[in-house]
Amino acid sequence: MNKATPGAALWGLPGDPPSDPFETAPQPHRRPPARFRRPAGSARSPRTRPRTPWAVLGVRVASGALGGAGFGWTLWHGIQRPGAALAFGLLIAVGELVRRGPGGREAAPLAAAGALAYALLGEIAGEPVSHGVLQVVTVVGAAALAGTAPHVAFGRTPVLDHLARRVLTAGFTATCFQPLYGSDALPEWTGQGPYRALLLLLLLVLTALCDAVLGAALARARTGWPYGPLLRDELRALIGIGSAICATGVVIALAVAVAGLWALPVFCVPLLLTQFSFRRYAAVRTTYRQTIASLARATEIAGYTPAGHARRVAGLSCAVGRELGLSEADMTVLEYAALMHDIGQLSLLDPVPSGATEPLPHEEQRRIALLGGAVVRQTGVPAEVAVVVERQADPYREQPLTARIVRTVNAYDDLAGGGGRLGGPLTALERLRLATARDYEPRVVEALARVLARGGGPPS
Repeated sequence: MNKATPGAALWGLPGDPPSDPFETAPQPHRRPPARFRRPAGSARSPRTRPRTPWAVLGVRVASGALGGAGFGWTLWHGIQRPGAALAFGLLIAVGELVRRGPGGREAAPLAAAGALAYALLGEIAGEPVSHGVLQVVTVVGAAALAGTAPHVAFGRTPVLDHLARRVLTAGFTATCFQPLYGSDALPEWTGQGPYRALLLLLLLVLTALCDAVLGAALARARTGWPYGPLLRDELRALIGIGSAICATGVVIALAVAVAGLWALPVFCVPLLLTQFSFRRYAAVRTTYRQTIASLARATEIAGYTPAGHARRVAGLSCAVGRELGLSEADMTVLEYAALMHDIGQLSLLDPVPSGATEPLPHEEQRRIALLGGAVVRQTGVPAEVAVVVERQADPYREQPLTARIVRTVNAYDDLAGGGGRLGGPLTALERLRLATARDYEPRVVEALARVLARGGGPPS
């Protein structure tokens, strides 16, 4: 949905909007109501450039210090096994170069697998290697920077947080593995059989969990969304692309240990093909969402609702959904339902004044909602979306949470939207609070107030 993940997931971009609009809601950027604005002379004026959160700065500083130490150590002692360093560096750089766009669930899985494989590399064709932790950090950081440079040149994606997480995760894996292997304890414990592979997989699981915690923390610092749902989404991503990255990293490390560097292209091709398949799939889903958004604009083109109403309701609904900790699946349903919540107005002979359904009689609201649900069911979207649309006029205690959010935000935009036709933001919030006995859930109304207080109003 969007706009981001969030945070991002395994070795991805924290807080960036996913390239797949299904996965993250579009982020609202409207100026907050007058009540919530800071005075013009205050320390944080609306014109002041937002400060980078301390958690983000801490991660950048830590990765920069680690990368600087690795570069200095490598420059002083030289590169061990330069052929292997070059081969893995090229693999990581190519993986970053063919990344599928800004953010999302690991946008460069080939680069992530290559970085992990180099961190777990102990032998090449039966010959031990001892490149150490700092050389791993140097090679991974330099290769990732080289691979993302073209994207930066074309303005496609930010790289600071992505590079920081790539360096830190590779450094963590190498720190856990390289000293253990260099002490000869690992060969004595596991040998070269299945126990070695099992140990590597367990190590990568630990690395993935630590990275998920880091990614959720960075996304929390950037967005202010609840930490629990962000971490839950990060962990869910491990089941998909995260498990493929870990498995490929282990396979590459074990294959190179037996067959040498020629195993790199052989075992990387499947993951590369999978990445291109995901790119095609993401493009199809993007087109699908754009079709839904275009259909939602039918009421605006026909003059039934004000321009931008569906977009404002969708943006603000997704912000409230994040505030309440909805999962990514629920966010998808929420965004689609918010975009199409007024589609039933096309059945009216005469448009509702200003497109505002909130002041209408309950029976009229219910008829519009049921007609809208019937239309939505014909579009091919998940059935949950139609349920949200057709239950807009029900008492909130009988509605799913997504329907409560859409109904509350739609009423707010009807009452306060655009130029404050029916009273403005403060009056709108007051009327919503007064109607919490039956129509609007208090928890959703208060979440909406918090979003607006932070300046998260709908896009204008």
